[in-house]
Amino acid sequence: MQAHTLGALITLAALGALLYSEVRSLPWLRWASKPIASTGFMVVALSAGWPRDSFGIAMTAALGLCLVGDVLLIPARREIFMAGIGAFLLGHLAYGAAFLARGVEIHWALVALVPLAVVAWLVRRWLGPHVPARMAIPVQAYIVVITAMVALASGTLGRRPDGEGLAIAVAAAAFFTSDLAVARHRFVKTHYTNRLWGLPLYYGAQLVLAGLVSKAWM
Repeated sequence: MQAHTLGALITLAALGALLYSEVRSLPWLRWASKPIASTGFMVVALSAGWPRDSFGIAMTAALGLCLVGDVLLIPARREIFMAGIGAFLLGHLAYGAAFLARGVEIHWALVALVPLAVVAWLVRRWLGPHVPARMAIPVQAYIVVITAMVALASGTLGRRPDGEGLAIAVAAAAFFTSDLAVARHRFVKTHYTNRLWGLPLYYGAQLVLAGLVSKAWM
């Protein structure tokens, strides 16, 4: 079995266990399965060895920061949750750097940014009444950074109108959407249904992006 296939299977199997832990409220299984699920996409990314180009290095750094963020989001404590947001924010900056290294058509990115900015504004309005005042600025900063990341991902289509550009754009959009589930679960309504659609979107996006590093799906 090839390493990238093994990594994907690890993520998918652990994701199944993670979803079960959310439905059945099993914290021990959540702690066991989530780091394993995230380790799986790192296996995919590194299945062809450590990347040597700037795109691969930045993507690997982004995936690693997301793995750290995944673990930090498990506890309920506010301070640890905020550290998790910080890890993901840095991860999105690294993703943005990777997309720029791959090539971004700025006009495409700016056109995409218009509807994305509207969506970001609506998300901010939606979350505003529910986010504690001391968390408002970090959450708003995160919304700005992930919105910019998705715009840059969309801009790759202008330079790479092929399967890779489309994969980057779709995965980034899926990542953005999955974060709505995280925000709803944390700030609006805590319920396992948030996890049931948010986690598959997130891990699916990460597997696609990880595969671009190792060229596993090409």
